[in-house]
Amino acid sequence: MNLTVNFDGLKLKNPLMPAAGPLNGDLEKLNFLVDQGCGGIVTKTISKELPHIPKPCIYGDKTFIMNSELWSEYSYEKWINEILPEYMKTKDRPLIVSLGYSQEDMEFLVPKMEKFADAYEISTHYVGTNLDVIKNTVKAIRRNTKKPIYMKISPHIPNPEGFAKAIKEAGANGVVAINSLGPTMKIDLKTKAIIYGNDSGFVWTSGPAIKPIALATVYKIKQAEPSLTVIGVGGIKNAEDVLEFLLAGASAVQMLSAALLVGKDLYSKIINDLPKTLEKYGFSSVEDVITHGLKKEVVYKQSLPVLDRDKCIDCMLCQKICPYFAIDYPGVITFNEEKCFECGLCIAKCPTGAISFKER
Repeated sequence: MNLTVNFDGLKLKNPLMPAAGPLNGDLEKLNFLVDQGCGGIVTKTISKELPHIPKPCIYGDKTFIMNSELWSEYSYEKWINEILPEYMKTKDRPLIVSLGYSQEDMEFLVPKMEKFADAYEISTHYVGTNLDVIKNTVKAIRRNTKKPIYMKISPHIPNPEGFAKAIKEAGANGVVAINSLGPTMKIDLKTKAIIYGNDSGFVWTSGPAIKPIALATVYKIKQAEPSLTVIGVGGIKNAEDVLEFLLAGASAVQMLSAALLVGKDLYSKIINDLPKTLEKYGFSSVEDVITHGLKKEVVYKQSLPVLDRDKCIDCMLCQKICPYFAIDYPGVITFNEEKCFECGLCIAKCPTGAISFKER
């Protein structure tokens, strides 16, 4: 099964890369990600100034990570004099150097990274929402490099389509969508205190919980600016998620938070699962997914749900959650035609797949 992807002159053996964060912040971590089989490598975000990071800084729940960690805890000097030169000795796949944050930072940092980077990812987390400022940042980078530039969009940007248009006009090659969601907050009831927060009490949230926002942003950007490369990030935890992002318009994907939730070997597991997952859903290659496109069928009148009695375990979950009080249980699950709104919640939540709509 062919897992390779090609875009903007970059050739990846598979579409999975790490997202910038705590798992790619030094030489040991970069080499670990290489050993995991990632198709490309992304560095932790490097900036001119060292960050002031509160401790503890990372909280993990079932479906999300909260993080008040900022950019790389190592200076740009350490990166250009120690980490990256040593990494380059065995480099065998594209390296995307993540940088932040201002136009002035880019003018200073990009020339120092040119001999290491195959492409640049630029975080806009602390730049604000002014598209003129972001455009000027892109122009500053482009003055200093001919290599691909990918601007990472934060969810607080109100107009992803406008963001995409602005960076394209300024000379960027694409978008990394999306950065972590925030500001968010973690409260400890026992101590009645904000925990894991920065000086303002806030953290940033990532992981599987933000996947719906990330998918929609990828899709919006690709629909608005088809010529831009989109790298999808935000919520990936398995091979199926990778395919969803590719169908939405991504050319490759990044993952980090799920590896912090379930284990750092998740990268190799997803890569190993990709061939059988592609086959399961009728694809012959990763490129086949990327070029396939999505259906957009909208139905306004659905059928009454039907029950497969052999699959039903009488857990009663459907009845408990039905917002229209349309499910009864006179010894077997039944649906009240007059009350049923055909919303589909019972189908989505049934643990055994016993409920479905009739085929139209």
